[in-house]
Amino acid sequence: MKNTIFTGAGCAIITPMHEDGSIDWEELGRIIDHQIAHGTDAIVIAGTTGEASTFSDEEHVESVRFTVDKVGRRVPVVAGVGSNHTDYAVWLSKEAKAAGADALLHVTPYYNKTSQPGLIRHFEAIADATDLPIILYNVPSRTGMNIKPETYLALSKHPNIVAVKEANGNLSAVAQTRYLCGDNLDIYSGNDDQIVPILSLGGKGVISVLSNIMPKETHDICQLYFDGKTAESAALQIRLMGLIDVLFCDVNPIPVKEAMNLLGWKAGHCRLPLVDISDAGRELLIKEMKAVKLL
Repeated sequence: MKNTIFTGAGCAIITPMHEDGSIDWEELGRIIDHQIAHGTDAIVIAGTTGEASTFSDEEHVESVRFTVDKVGRRVPVVAGVGSNHTDYAVWLSKEAKAAGADALLHVTPYYNKTSQPGLIRHFEAIADATDLPIILYNVPSRTGMNIKPETYLALSKHPNIVAVKEANGNLSAVAQTRYLCGDNLDIYSGNDDQIVPILSLGGKGVISVLSNIMPKETHDICQLYFDGKTAESAALQIRLMGLIDVLFCDVNPIPVKEAMNLLGWKAGHCRLPLVDISDAGRELLIKEMKAVKLL
């Protein structure tokens, strides 16, 4: 059995931007403090929600270093360092370790993609190059790649590959992965609408977009379940389903950054090629935020 990086809700944190598109470090620090004060169990920096695909190398490494310093060991810091270029992913992993990250998040290769044997070689090459624990990230809707349960089994044999953020939406595949890998591979939900179902299959929590605007409630969904209050956990998830849905009415993180702006945070705009939410999307977002008393 491997060490678990965290249990509960890890926030896939946004990156606030100034009007000129540069990173607003002061606001990022305020958001991190707010997250931890409201129960977030881990900070996931430089992920999809953080717009890391638009970062320069310097911004990417500095975002990890800044977050590590700001968090100050209060919760684990997971650095998104995935790439479709294996050598680059290895380099970025080493930079994140030097910056103080507690764990790494590695997405499947995108665009050039690969085969299942290629996935094994890609992730094993990365895992061989670092001693930090690695969370694999499976999100076929963005990458065009899916990790099969049998591939997870092979990867789970590596001591540094400890978990997966599963966002393929296939609960049957999650169950099969649990059956094959057991305690050798922790599973986190990568979809906010599947937190409770994945917890029921032995999942350890969620890496969450929702947590940006409702950190306590996202944490509570998990903690209630861990405390044996499964009905309350499910009821809270269901109560938030309208908001969860609207957070994905456009490409993530467009809606969640708008939600943060509506709450008074200086989240700013997304970097191109992402653009602002439509007027119709904004109206839906406001409606659902009011429904859960956020506005």
